[in-house]
Amino acid sequence: MLDFTIAINTGMVGDFWLENSWIAEKVLIATWETLYMVVVSTALSYVFGLPLGVILVTTEEGHVLESKGVNRILGVIINAARSIPFIIFLILVIPFTRWVVGTSIGTVASMVPLTLAAIPFVARLVETSLKEIEWGLIEAALSMGANAWQIISKVLIPEATPSIILGVAITTINLVGYSAMAGIVGGGGLGTLAYYYGYQRYEDLIMWVTVIVLIVFVQCIQMLGDKMVAKTINKRR
Repeated sequence: MLDFTIAINTGMVGDFWLENSWIAEKVLIATWETLYMVVVSTALSYVFGLPLGVILVTTEEGHVLESKGVNRILGVIINAARSIPFIIFLILVIPFTRWVVGTSIGTVASMVPLTLAAIPFVARLVETSLKEIEWGLIEAALSMGANAWQIISKVLIPEATPSIILGVAITTINLVGYSAMAGIVGGGGLGTLAYYYGYQRYEDLIMWVTVIVLIVFVQCIQMLGDKMVAKTINKRR
C-alpha cells in the first residue's frame, strides 16, 4: 500500500500499474471464478431448495398437502443443516465433495459445499415468501376445484414471485461471502486470492482490490434483484 501512495505522489501511477499488471490478471481470473461458482451454486440451490420450501408450507396443518410427520422431519433436518457454521460444514462434506467431483480443491469442488449449505437457507426463504400469501387466495382456488399442484403452480409460486426473486438476491450475496471462506481452504476465487496473496504474502494492494471487487459484486447483485422485483410487480399491475 505504501508503494501505491508513493506512486501517486510522484506521478508514476502508469509505471506502477505496468509493474503490477500481474495483480490485474489474477484479480480478473479470481473474479471470474467467484462469479462462476456463485451463479452455479445459487441455481443448483434453488433447484433443490424451492421444492423443499413448497413442501414445508403445503404440508403444514390445514394446508393442501397436510402431513405433520413430513413437515416436522423436514423442518428438523433443515434446521440442523442451517445450524452448522459454513467453515465447519465445508470440512465435514470434504469426503462427499471428493466422491462427487474427485477433488476437494478448486472452483468446481467449492460448488458442492456452497450448494449444500444454501439449500436449507433457500428452503426457509421460500417458505417465508409463500406464507406471506393471503389464505383467501388459496381458499378461492380450492372453491373452484383446483387440486394441490394447481394451487402450487397457479397461486403460490406466481403470487410469491417478487419475494422469491429478492430471496435469490439474498442467497447470491450470502454465497459470495461463503465463497470467500471456501477460498481459505483452496476453493479458488477471490477468497483464495485474498488469503494466499493478500494475507500470507503481505500484499495489501491485493487485499484492498479484493474487498472493493466484493463490495461491487454485492451492490450489483442487490440492484439487479431490486430491478427484477420492480419489473415483476409492474407486469402484474
